[in-house]
Amino acid sequence: MAEKNYYKHPSAIVDDRAIIGDKSSIWVNVQIRENVVIGSNCVISKDVYIDAGVNIGNDCKIQNGVSVYHGVTVGNRVFIGPNAVFTNDKVPRAFNADWQITKTEIKEGASVGANATIVCGTTLGEYCMVAAGSVVTKDVEPFTLVMGNPAKPYARINEKGEIVEKI
Repeated sequence: MAEKNYYKHPSAIVDDRAIIGDKSSIWVNVQIRENVVIGSNCVISKDVYIDAGVNIGNDCKIQNGVSVYHGVTVGNRVFIGPNAVFTNDKVPRAFNADWQITKTEIKEGASVGANATIVCGTTLGEYCMVAAGSVVTKDVEPFTLVMGNPAKPYARINEKGEIVEKI
């Protein structure tokens, strides 16, 4: 077995079939399921759940209390704020045995604010930003700040997240 080149808190549960990149940190009470791939230099904070088959890029930060469900793909340099929520079922019913995963893609450099909800089937474009508490029901264009419920474009931003032009 290869030597682990990442930090894993003793309370974290990481499936043996998961691949964790160099210099990543897996903190308190994290669960990482089978066939997960997490890139290098990532921070997976307290109480995070990473579902089976999820791919997370390099240099990502996933803050406390986030669940990243099967069908969500996270690009490089993505920030996901505390208690952000992802879904993967367009028509959730407890009794639907035939449900299908609806995928969500988070592109490079995107940021998701605290307590935001990302409804499945959406794409968050490169370096976009979702304001805290927003509910994303439609794709977010690259370099765009969205906010509200439902989230609507507010401004064009640059790679640093600074407002360039209000919409």
